[in-house]
Amino acid sequence: MERLDKIIAGTGKYSRREVKELVRQGRVVVDGRLASSPEEKVDADAACLLVDGQSLDCRRYTYLMLHKPAGVLSARVDGRQQTVLDLLPPELRKRDLSPVGRLDKDTEGLLLLTNHGELTHRLLSPRYHVDKVYYARVEGVLTPSQRPSSRLRTMPSPDGLRFAIYSYPSRPFFFV
Repeated sequence: MERLDKIIAGTGKYSRREVKELVRQGRVVVDGRLASSPEEKVDADAACLLVDGQSLDCRRYTYLMLHKPAGVLSARVDGRQQTVLDLLPPELRKRDLSPVGRLDKDTEGLLLLTNHGELTHRLLSPRYHVDKVYYARVEGVLTPSQRPSSRLRTMPSPDGLRFAIYSYPSRPFFFV
């Protein structure tokens, strides 16, 4: 159970101050009744919350799959360069999301973003040994001396290019 104002502010649509004003104006409904106070305790996973008649998504955790383009940093904040969070709409930027892992600035690919800290830790910590597989499109054919280990193998793609597939247990490796 959490405070109503914290739950609604957590959606990224309103600040806590705005939620207090919405409740005072009678614009917030909790399970079919007008909210009595911004401090009232609510089960975010079970309650039906409406603001101005519109349903709110109040799930505790957010999970996003993002295709990171080249030239964008896999970081939360950077004062000089664009980050993956800069690609998100404002309401998602307010959800305290973090990238799970990293892709180099010039690399593009799938990146998971979440505000679920325990999941992030379990996926990235060497303690849990989560294997990772990376695919890279390369020009030409890699010779054995160019391969970082025996775990790298290549396969042809339908467009005639070759993909390098690298499997590295417990630690990320980026090969482009």
